[in-house]
Amino acid sequence: MRTVPASGGRNGSPGLRTVVVGAGIAGLQTALVLRRLDPTAEVVLVSKGPLGESNTEYAQGGIAAVVPRPAGAGMPDGGAGPASVLDSVQAHIADTLRAGAGLADADAVAVLCEGAAEGIAALEHSGAVFDTAGATALPALGRESAHFAARILHIGGDTTGAGLVDALLGAVRADGDLRVLEHTVVTRVLLDAAPDGSSHATGVEVVAADGTGRITADAVVLATGGAGQLFEHTTNPAVATGDGVALAWRAGAVVADLEFFQFHPTSLDVPGNPLLSEAVRGEGARLVDGAGRAFMTDYHPDGDLAPRDVVARGLADRLARDRSRAATDRAPQVFLDATALGGAFLAGRFPSLTALTAQHGLDWSSAPVPVVPAAHYWMGGVRTDTDGRTSVPGLFAVGEAACTGVHGANRLASNSLLEGVVFGARCAAAIAAGRGAAPVFDAEPVDLEAEAAPTQAFTRRDLQALMSDHAGLLRTGEGLDLARKHLASFRVDADPENANLLLCARLLVHAAANRVRSCGAHFRSDQPASPPDRPDPSRSYVRAPRGRTP
Repeated sequence: MRTVPASGGRNGSPGLRTVVVGAGIAGLQTALVLRRLDPTAEVVLVSKGPLGESNTEYAQGGIAAVVPRPAGAGMPDGGAGPASVLDSVQAHIADTLRAGAGLADADAVAVLCEGAAEGIAALEHSGAVFDTAGATALPALGRESAHFAARILHIGGDTTGAGLVDALLGAVRADGDLRVLEHTVVTRVLLDAAPDGSSHATGVEVVAADGTGRITADAVVLATGGAGQLFEHTTNPAVATGDGVALAWRAGAVVADLEFFQFHPTSLDVPGNPLLSEAVRGEGARLVDGAGRAFMTDYHPDGDLAPRDVVARGLADRLARDRSRAATDRAPQVFLDATALGGAFLAGRFPSLTALTAQHGLDWSSAPVPVVPAAHYWMGGVRTDTDGRTSVPGLFAVGEAACTGVHGANRLASNSLLEGVVFGARCAAAIAAGRGAAPVFDAEPVDLEAEAAPTQAFTRRDLQALMSDHAGLLRTGEGLDLARKHLASFRVDADPENANLLLCARLLVHAAANRVRSCGAHFRSDQPASPPDRPDPSRSYVRAPRGRTP
């Protein structure tokens, strides 16, 4: 087994080594800021696939931020109405807390929203160029669901994620001392035991084309993204297999809020389920049924711009009702109607989506296009403080893999890219300052192995079908119990990604079964909803003591 040796920092000077696992916006930002803060730091960036392949690459809508506007600049679009009201950081905080269904952590939300302007400036420093309004130098701002005002910055109209990845990768490649390992899978966090019996992270074990090996490190950062591959319909790429949560759990770290998985209301109802950005509805598109009737006001006063969990469940309910009334074998469908926006506007504002729909034989400027809810973002993850520290010394987590509590039970649209930028920078600063003490979180011990009865092999499709049927948008106690029993019977797959998905599925189902009442993205159709002002508190879990050694 090979060990990746330390090589020192710039000019060979000694520096702390940090391994950053994942190359989306959170991992790239962490690596770049750490190198800027400490030029002697040795940073190893590990990407499971090609560099930049991540959820970030596919993010369309944009990044939420209240950015300074020059005196006398006027409204964002020069007009009147909710899309052009004067915005504030406090309004962004209020919207984020409201979307979180009573479970968002107020301190973490303040850190996120107050750090937004600095985060945008850091992205611009790395080379990101945001769209501007007309002939001005002012940023073009869009509005999305549950936002009080227009505060969404974008790149290339609807290719924000790809634009940010391109800029950050350019900055990574410009730093000749930042080491990059592509097509390298991290299979384990290495731990050393302290005299008091606790463990601290000392590196990672990896598998690459040339075999297995170890990378020793002073700090390990998990920035592996989400786990959309748990479900049949997902906007996530194939690499989103919950690796960070699985690695952290096996290392003994606390996880939290795992029952909260956000489904995006509008993925195109074609193979692969590509995302149709929420920004399209922000510009005025509407959701309609097969008869062309807009129906979202049946579910929420804000209609098509209601919180994502409400819109997604509205679509699922409409599909279920149509299915029960169907007199033919044709599957029921719901549609996104953007025809009123006009072909010229759609092609200019959403060029990649116009090309995407055309690729599937659809002209969304002349006819509504079919959509379906799809797994999009995991609010839960490895529990951290606002500097990315987990409960295991030396182990950090940022981005979707982490759970600071900033999203609560339901993430506000376009806060995910911002999360990676703000908390990635804070994680880098904490490591550069000496890492600091690991936080202590109250957590319930869970021994998943005690209930395991592995008797059958499984495929990823088997797992996805089970989770979609019983732990997706609509859940019941009976369905979750059935899912738990089936998952316990699955044998751990030799494929590390499938093994991680199985572990994440079991953790999600365990957490969902323990939250009896509906809250945010967790909807129990067999139980009443929590009072909006008194949801049951967040719950955290940790691997039972007898299984702490990975």
